[in-house]
Amino acid sequence: MKYLVKFFVVTFLLLVSTNVFAEQKIVVLDIKYVLNFSKAGKGAQDFLKKSFSNNQKKFSDIEKSLKKEEVDMLAQQTVLSKEEYTKKSDTLRKKVIDYQSQRRAAIDKIAKQRAESRETLLKRIEPIVDAYIKENKISLVIDKKIWLGGSSEIDITNAIIEKLNKELPSLNLK
Repeated sequence: MKYLVKFFVVTFLLLVSTNVFAEQKIVVLDIKYVLNFSKAGKGAQDFLKKSFSNNQKKFSDIEKSLKKEEVDMLAQQTVLSKEEYTKKSDTLRKKVIDYQSQRRAAIDKIAKQRAESRETLLKRIEPIVDAYIKENKISLVIDKKIWLGGSSEIDITNAIIEKLNKELPSLNLK
């Protein structure tokens, strides 16, 4: 009988202590959403989209003029001497190569700005998340893309966006 009472007491204490240690707080954060819908993220995206569309328009106009020049040159092929035609074709080829290098440089610049703005945002988000973890005694933060399901109450994305908007209203891209 004594052993039975001791067994129940020990079992009870183990169950209670296990329950106390199992109280872990896990939350979910959608990093992609934070990057895309914070004020700084939206501003950076708008700037990059505008820059990209301006470049597309500029390069489209250049491409049209180069095609027109090529058509004109081909139309004059029978009238021009071989040397003049070769000179014009070489000049046109150089213009095309210059156009391609300018276009590639513009696209690379936009890609670099995008990567830098993403890196800046991620660096600014990290201390905000760390502070939120300490304030709310959170054990684990999981990215939403690997989250399979659960209560929507554990999603801290909007709280992080609010704090990020207060701390970093915009990125100064040029």
